[in-house]
Amino acid sequence: MSKTTSYQPSFANGSVNINGQNKASTVKRGETVYGNYNMNNYEKALYDYAQKTLPQLVQNVNTFSPETMQSINNQLNTYQRQGQNYINQIYTPMINNLKNDIASRFGNLDNSMFMNNLNNIEYNRSNAIAELADNLISRQSELVNNELSNRYNYINLLNTLQNQYNNLALNTIDSSLGLSNTGIAYNNSVANKNTSNGFDLQQIASLAKLATLFI
Repeated sequence: MSKTTSYQPSFANGSVNINGQNKASTVKRGETVYGNYNMNNYEKALYDYAQKTLPQLVQNVNTFSPETMQSINNQLNTYQRQGQNYINQIYTPMINNLKNDIASRFGNLDNSMFMNNLNNIEYNRSNAIAELADNLISRQSELVNNELSNRYNYINLLNTLQNQYNNLALNTIDSSLGLSNTGIAYNNSVANKNTSNGFDLQQIASLAKLATLFI
């Protein structure tokens, strides 16, 4: 009786090449199938930076360093000086003009007209100073919120970048695995064909042996 050796299907490695560079591969070691994505130097630098920086940013997102606080205070001081200069440019000439007008008309400033007008000017100037103080508080909140917004936007940018690389790696590995499965399917097809042929040869051999009994 003849002995037929059937063809055993083997695992087919998968590989994805882009512009001459191997980007992903699928290999089998033992009973485990591994998928690997190969980053170029630029991808690796960005990915490593995002992974290293994100935890630090998230941990300290609401903590302002002395340098950041100094920057905010400097901007507030500039805003305050500009506001004070604006107020002085409006009300200082008004007071001086009032003094000159009253002095030229009455010879002195010791009269009710001067005091009444002066009180009106000072009242308006006090309101302007109070408004400036309120604006400083609003400006401070705006600067703090802008700083926080910039930080959260940067965190989102790095997180998006990291997720995009993860998705790219998974999709490319899936493509490599798909090519591997195509190879496995081909090997199975060959194995099935060879197994089928083996059965046919065995049947022929059996019939030939049976035929000798009648000779």
